[in-house]
Amino acid sequence: MNDKLSRRGLLRLGALTAAGIAASPLLAACGNAGGAPAAKAQGLTVKLPTYTPLANALKADLPGTAAGVPDGFFTYPKQLIRAVPTPPLSGATITAATSTFLPPPPPRAQNPAWQEIEKRLGGKVELTIVAADDWQTKFNTMVAGNTLPDLFQYTAGQGVNNLPAFAASQCADLTALLSGDAIKAYPNLAAIPEIFWKQCIVGGRLYGLPIPRNLVGGMGFYRAEMFAEAGIADLAQITDADRLLEALKAVTDPDRGRWGVITATGGLFGLSIFAQLFGAPNGWRLDKATGKLTAGFETEEYKAAVEFVIKLREAGVIYPGSEGFDSLKRKNEFNSGKAAMTYDGLPAYLGPTGYLQTQKKIDPKADPRPITPFLPSAKAFLNNIVYAVNLVKKGDEAHVKDVLKVADFFSSPFGSEEYTLVNYGVEGTDHTRDAKGNPVLTEAGAKNTTVPWKYLGAPTQPIFDASSAEAVRIQHAAISKLIAVGVEDPTAGLYSPAHEGKFESLNTLRVDGLTSIIAGRRPMSHYDQVVKDWRAAGGDQARKEFEEVIAKG
Repeated sequence: MNDKLSRRGLLRLGALTAAGIAASPLLAACGNAGGAPAAKAQGLTVKLPTYTPLANALKADLPGTAAGVPDGFFTYPKQLIRAVPTPPLSGATITAATSTFLPPPPPRAQNPAWQEIEKRLGGKVELTIVAADDWQTKFNTMVAGNTLPDLFQYTAGQGVNNLPAFAASQCADLTALLSGDAIKAYPNLAAIPEIFWKQCIVGGRLYGLPIPRNLVGGMGFYRAEMFAEAGIADLAQITDADRLLEALKAVTDPDRGRWGVITATGGLFGLSIFAQLFGAPNGWRLDKATGKLTAGFETEEYKAAVEFVIKLREAGVIYPGSEGFDSLKRKNEFNSGKAAMTYDGLPAYLGPTGYLQTQKKIDPKADPRPITPFLPSAKAFLNNIVYAVNLVKKGDEAHVKDVLKVADFFSSPFGSEEYTLVNYGVEGTDHTRDAKGNPVLTEAGAKNTTVPWKYLGAPTQPIFDASSAEAVRIQHAAISKLIAVGVEDPTAGLYSPAHEGKFESLNTLRVDGLTSIIAGRRPMSHYDQVVKDWRAAGGDQARKEFEEVIAKG
């Protein structure tokens, strides 16, 4: 459980609460091109889309795996592939709505990239772009006004009280069009592995289209050179909690302005790192024999991680006051060498402003690296499976197929003409190629490419950093190790009205209670009371509802 994330942030990194997904292991479905297994829930069975890798896909510098490790690329391909040979629309117009974290783009008439995308589509996309903070309000307004577009974003907590009923009444059932080998009519969608499609099951039927991410958000980052200075050349030398505590004490030197761990507001003093290292569950733990669920923070592993963080605070290992830092302050202090370990998501490592290159500019000896499982008990949370799921408005089959063709276009793979157009715009206008052949946005391109096409459809996410092959190698190796011990949240895809309606209040109750304990305002003996209060406030009801759905599967 990533304790530093808000409700919206958690849903961005976690699997969506779309009703009806089976509680079988996520990785069991990966890479089975011979036919996808069925996902069962609420008495219904649906066959997942058959994973079919693209025949003309580019060869990666660091190949991905069927378990979900992404492809890694050192440079952008000079010869692009054509993923969608002919325009998928025949003059049709579809409507779409999605959120964005970027400033508004220039409109179609002043945007060459937008115009070229619609030329390639052979039709128009009337796109409603909504600031991320306003998305829930806009979505609810569209539902109330019966103005839902053809394609729209869904994340749990979006205001739908009964997702199965909403999907059945408002959304196109895509099961017959996409399950099994039917997906092959949309080759780019078919190249998305089954693990991502499992997030798209609602009420035992296939309603959604995934926007894939890289499965794991990560455990955070550490400064390898600081540990090496303390005599620890490899974190694998740290084999238990006592040695980890001693190692963090060894790298802490207040006289030099250096501490073991730096945290930030909402981060529970770095608990996200240690919950995974101590093997706590990802959200919930399922006893498959009985079908019973235990919330992550009810387990001994999570409790031990809390006790460990208290020891860190008492030992003076945590950067004093950093629990009040915002994310930018935490990042800047970590980059400047004020701490040896911090929590942040894996994407923060890459690019000219990522941890690796930023820190080497400050100190050439800096060696920041992703934390990978080194304690024997460590588990990595599979909490970054999808960004969101897109739903399709109910309509006649021909129009629904047009919408799927558009989603297929935007799911074109890395190194394709379509992917390049979406991410970098028109060559010569929106981007140029550098000496290595990598696309570089022009001033105009930086504006024109803020249209959030990538949220209408997306391929599996590659690891690519045009400025650093080293960063790609390190990131690829780290993700490989994390996925190898990855654990799912067994309630991912299950629908619980109590969980949906009370998530924010339950999460606040838990985080506030644990913060008071870790900060020393309450004794550790108060932990059981926090659990008791959480259960009474709706935790037990959510558990009961999840278990009922699991039993029906």
